[in-house]
Amino acid sequence: MIRIAVANQKGGVGKTTTAINLATALAATGMKVLLIDLDPQGNASTGLGVPHEQREYSSYELLTGACTLDQAVVPTRVPRLDLIPATVDLSGAEIELIDIEHRTHRLEDALNESADGRWGVCLIDCPPSLGLLTINALVASRSIIVPLQAEFFALEGLSQLLKTVERVRAGFNPQLSILGVALTMYDRRNNLSAQVSDDVRAVLGKVVFDTVIPRNVRLSEAPSHGLPALIYDHRCPGSEAYMALARELIERLPKEAVAA
Repeated sequence: MIRIAVANQKGGVGKTTTAINLATALAATGMKVLLIDLDPQGNASTGLGVPHEQREYSSYELLTGACTLDQAVVPTRVPRLDLIPATVDLSGAEIELIDIEHRTHRLEDALNESADGRWGVCLIDCPPSLGLLTINALVASRSIIVPLQAEFFALEGLSQLLKTVERVRAGFNPQLSILGVALTMYDRRNNLSAQVSDDVRAVLGKVVFDTVIPRNVRLSEAPSHGLPALIYDHRCPGSEAYMALARELIERLPKEAVAA
């Protein structure tokens, strides 16, 4: 199972929207996908139509050892897409995990218990911070997708994330790599978006996906209906962009994941 963290310590960059819609697009190609909501806000869970009363077990119980992976998984409305939901209890996990042995590897240990072949790809929606929850996601993953808002401070926030990636790679997970950077909330009417795009591509080169995700009201509306934008309105510019991004992502995945 290929494990990919969707991470950026800056909030409001389209991270959860990216995780939900990429997971949906990958599932639509026939892949079996697991999405882990590791954000205490639980937006990925809500955006996939999983109400709080269906979150008997969550990523909090999974990390603290109160449930197994099989107990935490719930199906979604999207065929071939399963979810490990999040609840507000996860906000206390940062403190509770401090005294737990092997605290940086809790998610990795839980995922290692999954049956071989059950899922081909696992996406982990990280919280907007670089705390212990995100560290768990980076230790458990083999690669990272970084949603990056096309705004002035984009590169400054990215540099902090890259430093954290290097620390995790040096201390816990030498296999960790950046799979790609996705420019989000791109406004073609704004010269600043184009300038930020040029700057990011000049610094990171081919790591940056060709596809950019535009500002699109339908992307914002979809979570309130408990649906990914790709299902809510598959013809809107935002959905079309995420489908194009998914095609790029598939090209970068190991072939065994695509065939799973």
